[in-house]
Formats: sequence, structure tokens, C-alpha cells
Amino acid sequence: MIESLLLSVTRVSTLLGEQHLTSATGFFFERDGRLFLVTNRHVVLDEVSDHRPDRLLIELHVDPENVAVTTQFSIPLYRGTQPVWREGIDPAGTVDVVALQLERAALPDKLLLQPFTPNHLIEQLDEIEVGTRVLIVGFPLGFHDTWHHLPVVRQAVIASAFGLRFQGQGYFLTDARMHRGTSGAPVVARATTQRSGRGDLPWMLLGVHATRMDVTNRDIEQDERLNLNCAWYADIIMTLTEK
Repeated sequence: MIESLLLSVTRVSTLLGEQHLTSATGFFFERDGRLFLVTNRHVVLDEVSDHRPDRLLIELHVDPENVAVTTQFSIPLYRGTQPVWREGIDPAGTVDVVALQLERAALPDKLLLQPFTPNHLIEQLDEIEVGTRVLIVGFPLGFHDTWHHLPVVRQAVIASAFGLRFQGQGYFLTDARMHRGTSGAPVVARATTQRSGRGDLPWMLLGVHATRMDVTNRDIEQDERLNLNCAWYADIIMTLTEK
């Protein structure tokens, strides 16, 4: 028996030609029969660092009887010169979340995965309060169960007023020790009420982990990192997956 939450996430590698660039995290989201990979925008394009991969590699479990059997699936990021990912903006600017639709016909016939759906998004913001325990599921520094090809989980808590845009941005804060490689990881909380459509995935999808937050005036010799992180609100996924 494999915890269903671990099968909702995949390891993402970014490539330029055959050159490996970075590692990140993504997760699956299904809507109206269409399957998407969700991750951060800076995973597919980051103008500031001139990070410009032309394709992604994700890892798929392809044997429901043996979780250790996987295959790599290549996702081109451009069709000609046009990006294939869907991105969004809000009043503060570009949202650091993208969705890439996966062509069902191109995927392996057998798949072992557990996608989130719109039913996993939170209905009432007051279900979540400051200090609520959440999990962030991903691949910190690429670390994972290399035998079964499964992610690891970091424990966190909500560190800002949930439902409010922290400093006017479309994200909230979590308090956890995080590392590179978890960009694009889902931030989830255990579902406290029954809701149809969640299937075997009894979690609420709250956000998409993006980056660590720090202050500009920190004395690196005297002060430790804040260990606070930005997580974009998951409702942006509904905008990105519209027909």
C-alpha cells in the first residue's frame, strides 16, 4: 500500500537540448478529463537568472503492481517559438505557477498516479488558520526514495493570515526548512470533512510552494535565515486549466 499523496507528485528535470539544468517538483491536476502538470513558472522560464530550458522530464510510475517501475516522460516547452505552458497574472504581476496539459494519447497505457482535482481546493477560507499544520511534498535537493521513486514530505505550518495576500502578493507564508528542488511542490492539509470527488486522496490542496523568503537587512554572520516560504494560493490553478 502506497500513501496516495506520494503518487500525486513527480520529480521534474529541466533540460536544454541534452544538458541537464535544474531539478524541481511538480504535481498532477485533473479537470474535465484533462490531465495537467503543475509547477512554478520559474522552473520553465526565469528571465532574471536566464534560465531557459526547452523541455522537461518527469518520472511516471507505470506498473500498478510494482511502484519501483518508472519511465521518464519528455515534455517539450515550446511549439515552434510559442510556449506551451499556461501562466497567469494578477494585480501584482506574474503569478509563479504554470500548468502544462499532458496529451493522454502520448502517456503510457498504464499509470499509477493520484491527481488532485477541483474538489481538493478549499471551499471555506476559515477552515485554515495561522499555525495550521500542513505538508509540503517534493524533492529537496533532488533527494527522494531512489528505489521506489517517491518524494519525501516536509512538515510546515501556515505562517501568515490565510486568505489574505501577503504584502499584496498572491501567496501566503509557510514556516518550514526548505531547499532547492521543492519548487512546484503542493502544500496540503488533511481534509477534515468528507467531500465527494476526492477519491482516495483525502487532502485539501492549499498552495504551490515557490521559494524561500528572506529579509534584505539580515546579518549573515549573526542571523539565521527566517525559514519562511512563499506558497501561491492554489485557486490560480482553476484559471490556468480553463478550456
